This record gives sequence, C-alpha cells and structure tokens, in this order.
Amino acid sequence: MLRDFPVLFETLKALMLEAAPDMTVTQASDCCLTVKTRWIEARTGEPAWFGWIAIKASYVAYHLLPLYSLPELNALVPASLERKRQGKTCFAFKSADEALLEDLRLLTERLAGKEADLRAAIGQTRG
Repeated sequence: MLRDFPVLFETLKALMLEAAPDMTVTQASDCCLTVKTRWIEARTGEPAWFGWIAIKASYVAYHLLPLYSLPELNALVPASLERKRQGKTCFAFKSADEALLEDLRLLTERLAGKEADLRAAIGQTRG
C-alpha cells in the first residue's frame, strides 16, 4: 500500500501551527517542521523547543517536547494516542484518523497552554 506521507505531514503541520499559535517556526521544509517557544531557555540561550514533525521511512513523527520537559504532563496524553507513542515525546502516524487527530490537536493545545509551567521547569528568560 502506497502511503501519502507528504499529505499527512501537511495535515499534522497545520494542526500543530493552529493548536500552538504563540510558537515560532524555526525550520520548515517539505518534510520537516520545527516549532519553538518565544522564550529563551536559560541553559542554552536559545528558544526552547515545543514541537517537531518529520517524515520518516515508515511513518510521520509528531514530537511534543513539553512531555519531556515536564513529565507530569504525560497525564494529559489520552489513551487513544498511547498506541501511537514512541518514546517520551513522539507520536507515529501512518494515516490520518480524524478522531486521533482531534485528540492530538487537544493535547497540543493543552501543552501550548502550559508555557508558564514549562518556563519555570527548565529556567528561562523572556526573549
């Protein structure tokens, strides 16, 4: 079965950008999107990572980095997305399932809304 990962990538890209409108795109191509916060991480002096999407060989990876920075946010991950999870921050998609995409949109919005918690957790300065 031929998978249309570029279309899936564009769907996930639109989802992340709409669900986290206060974030900044720092890299965008036909196969990769990097989204960072607008605040500076004290440890690195760089904007803190929020999300990353990339087309891989057998799936499209959707990373939400706040799940790594604040492990307690893992309680927000719905059971429906757990089966898509790979590691701490990655959700692997091979197709667009509307119910799963809605759960992912809600999770992304919730994590984007936790900016103050994230800043406090990893140390920050306002950019």
